[in-house]
Amino acid sequence: MFTGIIEEIGAIRSLRLQGQGGRIAIACRKVLENLRPGDSVCVSGVCLTATEIERDGFAADVSAETLRRTYFGTLGAGAMVNLERSVQPQGRLGGHIVNGHVDDVGRVLALPSGGRVGDWIFSLPKALERYMVEKGSIAVDGVSLTIAGLSPGRFSVAIIPATVAATNLKDKRVGDPVNLEVDILAKYVEKLLSAGQYPAAGGRLAETLEKYGYLAE
Repeated sequence: MFTGIIEEIGAIRSLRLQGQGGRIAIACRKVLENLRPGDSVCVSGVCLTATEIERDGFAADVSAETLRRTYFGTLGAGAMVNLERSVQPQGRLGGHIVNGHVDDVGRVLALPSGGRVGDWIFSLPKALERYMVEKGSIAVDGVSLTIAGLSPGRFSVAIIPATVAATNLKDKRVGDPVNLEVDILAKYVEKLLSAGQYPAAGGRLAETLEKYGYLAE
């Protein structure tokens, strides 16, 4: 699990496609602290398992599903990526729960006039619209952001100077792709409240919901 609070900006050294997947190598420093093979690192919103760790970077395998869901297949050497190690139990949850499981790719539609601080507008795939609400959370390239505005096919977020300085958002241009992950809690709520789910599953929670009329047709 991650928080969407970026620790470091890394640089892609290479991305080699191998069969249905690939292998990515990333140059970095800070996230290497106490990092061991098998540990998870969120790379621009994608949870990857570090398989090789060197003095100045790490490598990870990339699955076919990751290449299909994200824009990673377009990355080249030198591309900047946001990095975050998995959260420790005793740490602060400064952003929101980020799994590193990207749902889809959006694009930068508009940047603030006169700079990168202020309201950004991103495209929003239709399938994700139902999971988003104003003042809710969204992970954009792994960055935990608050949804400021929402309309069909797009959403806006207010980005502060500290976020721009600490992430790869400072390099984004209109039209650039971004990895999107919606709030996992919204998905669970949708699943559990779907018609017929509780009566089929049974259990105390189903009984409670039925008692208070939530399962009434």
